Amino acid sequence: MANIKSAQKRARQAVKRRDHNKALRSRVRTHIKKVLAAIRAGDPEAAQAHFKEAVPVIDSMVNKGILHANNAARHKSRLNQKIRGLQS
Repeated sequence: MANIKSAQKRARQAVKRRDHNKALRSRVRTHIKKVLAAIRAGDPEAAQAHFKEAVPVIDSMVNKGILHANNAARHKSRLNQKIRGLQS
């Protein structure tokens, strides 16, 4: 544990921030898993609906600094590609 008062405060803040970021990251992963589950089930309508819910969540994580912009774009692109493959 840190000895200096400011370092103790930074340590407390880091724990809070880590827990918060972990919850946000989990929310993104859950939305992505819902889309993938609908794709595996072979239901293009459900997959599209879940994808539309997931995109704003993914984008907001980019704004919060949880995901890198390229990482988010890659996720969205690959999910959309799988949905289109399912529809054709």
